Amino acid sequence: MSAQVLFDAPGPKGRRNMVIVNIVGAIVVIGIAVLVLIRFGQTGQLEADRWTSMFTANAWMNFLIPGLRNTLIAAALSIVFSMLFGIVFGLGRLTTIAPLRWISGIVVEFFRAVPVLIMMVAFWLGFGYAQTFDPNTVPLVAVVLALTLYNGSVIAELVRSGVFGLPKGQREAAAAIGMTHSKSLRLVELPQALIAMLPSLVSQFVVILKDSALGSWVTYNELLFMSRLYGSGNGNMLQALIVAALIFILLNWMLTKLADYVAKRLSSRTAAPVHAPDADVQEEIEEKAKA
Repeated sequence: MSAQVLFDAPGPKGRRNMVIVNIVGAIVVIGIAVLVLIRFGQTGQLEADRWTSMFTANAWMNFLIPGLRNTLIAAALSIVFSMLFGIVFGLGRLTTIAPLRWISGIVVEFFRAVPVLIMMVAFWLGFGYAQTFDPNTVPLVAVVLALTLYNGSVIAELVRSGVFGLPKGQREAAAAIGMTHSKSLRLVELPQALIAMLPSLVSQFVVILKDSALGSWVTYNELLFMSRLYGSGNGNMLQALIVAALIFILLNWMLTKLADYVAKRLSSRTAAPVHAPDADVQEEIEEKAKA
């Protein structure tokens, strides 16, 4: 359902009021930005040496690049394991075997409800006391495991929603050629659902990338942690955080562009529309899932 159906199109007076509000809002934002710059200038934050030190070999070779490498390692491992977790438990929620469906539902709902940071700290402390892993790898294991369990549960729901969003003819066609329910799910519906839900999956990958910054709570030396370390040692914390934020923005932009490219290339291979479902469509899918 489009926004035009949900809301009345504004008339001439409404459009004029919207323009006035937008202009006032823009003036307020510009004014705040000017005040911030003036304050930065008064406190010396705009001095050239505070910024130029961020582009030295010491900053990049000893802090930013090692931090970026650790961030990418944690994010890549978490994305792979989250996809595996999401597919397994997403299919588990769709199976006709009731005990497996119930267990999958409990697991998914539990890990969706627990905050990532709490799981991360719990795994870090637990593995540290149990001495299950090498002490140097415990922070990485805690970060990857926590991100996998939470985001894998979200991906399981995306898989389930994607399968419900497919046209009914897909399952009927599979049944017509003799496929069982499980075989239809694995070979016909799941591949199309993953393609159709690709934009939503990429949004979740971006969340994984950003949430890897929580690893600093468990002494994992990711990008944000290393940026703060460099900034605190050189008296330019603000500049270090801005550079780290720009790197995160660049990574997320590259990930989104890659997903758009892949979605366009694969859109002809699924019967479902390749875009994130609207809120009303999502609600309809959830109602079907509960039926």
